[in-house]
Amino acid sequence: MNKIRVLIADDSALVRDLIKAIIGLDPELDVVGEASNGREAVEKVRSLHPDIVTMDIEMPVMDGLQAIEQIMAENAVPILVVTTRGDAKTAYSAISKGALDLVVKPDVNIEEAQEFVAKLKLMSKVRVIRHLSGSFSRQRPAVIEPPVYQGDIGDRIVAIASSTGGPEALSVILSRLPERFPLPIVIAQHISEGFVSGMVGWLKTLSRIEIKVAENGERLRQGVAYVCPSENHMRVDSSRLITFVERHAKDIYRPSCDVLLSSVAESFGKKAVGVILTGMGSDGVAGMKKIKEAGGRTIAQDEKTSVIFGMPKIAIESGCIDRVLPLEAISGEIAKAGADAGVSAARTG
Repeated sequence: MNKIRVLIADDSALVRDLIKAIIGLDPELDVVGEASNGREAVEKVRSLHPDIVTMDIEMPVMDGLQAIEQIMAENAVPILVVTTRGDAKTAYSAISKGALDLVVKPDVNIEEAQEFVAKLKLMSKVRVIRHLSGSFSRQRPAVIEPPVYQGDIGDRIVAIASSTGGPEALSVILSRLPERFPLPIVIAQHISEGFVSGMVGWLKTLSRIEIKVAENGERLRQGVAYVCPSENHMRVDSSRLITFVERHAKDIYRPSCDVLLSSVAESFGKKAVGVILTGMGSDGVAGMKKIKEAGGRTIAQDEKTSVIFGMPKIAIESGCIDRVLPLEAISGEIAKAGADAGVSAARTG
């Protein structure tokens, strides 16, 4: 069996040695090269043809962001950003330049090491394409034409579940919503602890609507996107209050998409719009089923635009999805759902 070829790019020899030691514990992985700066990483991708690259951001000569942009333009390969929590906001810019995902630098901890290895294996199988500009986000269409919202739409909500590849997918969806989008949006994105603020900070730079990290006891406001912190699960109730749910060690997903979507189904019923995006596993499928059963609308990202067609695939196969759409079309469908709700309310009011 051919081993998965890994290139490690980090200016710290200590970090490179640690990553190399962790990778060395798995017989399916093989470190084929190391780079101490971005320029060296670009050169070694050309010569070694790795299956995946682990990329630091803060490096001399050429930083990680520049290296990712050049690699994705010339020799596209799956890139996993490996960084510290302090660099999270900067590191998320790497996602828009073509990197697939972001993880915290692993520690000498068995659980973290296993998660890191599993992520490498998963990401190495993703088919990536050249980004001539080095950034998918620069190629996406401009903001959608805002629909005409009428009537009482204050009792509707959009709930989004996403995992691997989700940050880029969220950036496409949120950046295309009109500034006066009237519905609250709640988001459960699987993410490492300590990274949600960095992701939200990055998304804010791309979006016309307000985006924030959700707070326990906070009341939902129209036109605001609330991202659940990974340290807790999140629920919303019929009075539009956010409540955090304690996360347990046995919980596989952080935060849980099912917990959030199920609460949306229970509290908003047919007035909910559920969206399930790219990701591995089945988290969010049960919640999408509940939204569908309650009469709400359900949308799934299609296979072609998903980094990992796991969560959407299972949801589609379960029969709970109304529309399967490419990523760039989801914003329009969400906006249309809000407009349709407003027109309906106006007619029946």
